[in-house]
Amino acid sequence: MTEKVGTTGLVLSEKLLWEKSRPGRCGMSIPKRDVEESPLDDSLTGEGPELPELSEIDVIRHYTRLSTWNYGVDTGTYPLGSCTMKYNPKTNERQAALPGFAGAHPLLPTEKAQGALEIMHTLEQAFAEITGLDAVTLQPAAGAHGEMTGMLVIHAYHKKQGRQRTKVLIPDTAHGTNPASVALCGYEPIPVVSDENGILSVESVAAVMDEDVAGIMVTNPNTLGLYEENLKQIAALIHAKGGLVYGDGANLNAVMGIVQMGKVGIDVMHLNLHKTFSTPHGGGGPGSGPVCVTRELEPYLPVPRVTKTGDLFDLDWNRPDSIGKLGAFYGHFGVMLRAYAYLRMMGAAGLKKTSQLAVLNANYVKEQLRDTLHLAYDRPCMHECIFSDKNQKPHHITTMDMAKRLIDHGYHPPTVYFPLVVEGAIMFEPTESESKDELDQYIAAFKAVAQEATENPDALHQAPKATVVRRLDETTAARKPCLAG
Repeated sequence: MTEKVGTTGLVLSEKLLWEKSRPGRCGMSIPKRDVEESPLDDSLTGEGPELPELSEIDVIRHYTRLSTWNYGVDTGTYPLGSCTMKYNPKTNERQAALPGFAGAHPLLPTEKAQGALEIMHTLEQAFAEITGLDAVTLQPAAGAHGEMTGMLVIHAYHKKQGRQRTKVLIPDTAHGTNPASVALCGYEPIPVVSDENGILSVESVAAVMDEDVAGIMVTNPNTLGLYEENLKQIAALIHAKGGLVYGDGANLNAVMGIVQMGKVGIDVMHLNLHKTFSTPHGGGGPGSGPVCVTRELEPYLPVPRVTKTGDLFDLDWNRPDSIGKLGAFYGHFGVMLRAYAYLRMMGAAGLKKTSQLAVLNANYVKEQLRDTLHLAYDRPCMHECIFSDKNQKPHHITTMDMAKRLIDHGYHPPTVYFPLVVEGAIMFEPTESESKDELDQYIAAFKAVAQEATENPDALHQAPKATVVRRLDETTAARKPCLAG
């Protein structure tokens, strides 16, 4: 690699707005008052908040400069493992911005919202077909919210059976939100250790499965990027003892059109629309985490349910066994529209091709870097591959050192130190978005960094050098955060 993608050219620093503030500056024209002046109530008087005083050009330059610091999937390769940072086609945004959708009020009567209800009903059917499950709710506002919804459904199911259970099994390769969702619903998370191949064994699950276990939460493919080959037998074991199987659908991008999880034994499954179905990743929202269930669990889904009678769509509130309402209105409709546009654009064949290319790209990265980085599990992977810093440790170089140096080459680092079952983990998920040319450049950059680790380790210890902000003290930031404005 003779030329870095990164640059040390014009990079503008930027002060805080309060530091740029000067008394008397104003960047807007306030309309002339057309009502009588009225003093504030005595309880509301005071100095008020300290707001910066800025001209229009101050504001424009400030936010424009800050925007140049951002790095996203529209900027370049963004191979965060377990996050599925795929490209979001801009046509999705155009469809979601159509006036009839963007201007629709959420309190419209159902007879005046037939188009919106039809799209939601169609989207539910599509997700049911993709997952091999029978019923879907679009209400959850994010993936973790979907997890909690699914666990509440499981809780309601066991309550209906007349005996509430107390525990849920959580594999060590699960996503971090899984044990949190379990605990929020009143269950005790019970860890299950993966075998030497990085997957669950039937024996390890059988050893902890009893009649107090409400079910198991399985991420498949798991966070090691490996398919849970024993899941069908594990599901049969769980079902035989009255438990249910929850499938974390965060990694569905690897198996769309190839595996229907309902046929493998999954009873409940949430989907992350911002991962698999090409809606924007949130910065706190809004998001969408639909939940798919078997026919047996459909009565417990949240209300209202979108129904169809003849050619008319409605919202059904008469569900006595429902877990109730999850939030305002019916979830984040704009996010659903983006996913709907993506599904219509791709079609069944396109979704299957997406998964095939995502898996191909991950295995290509794995094979190209296998002699550079330590490969945690030397076997074919699914959508992501896991390395570690074991080869670089003799030179006193860590995963973090390599990740920071990669920034100087103009690339966003992959996920680091996750999953926790691999020490010094480096986790790549290229998704289907990246071409071979892009992957080859990224791989070359990582090889150059690894070579530096041997020949000039000090360069990595001081990285990054070409950024506005240098390496931060992340430990102190986590333990003693500065929360001042």
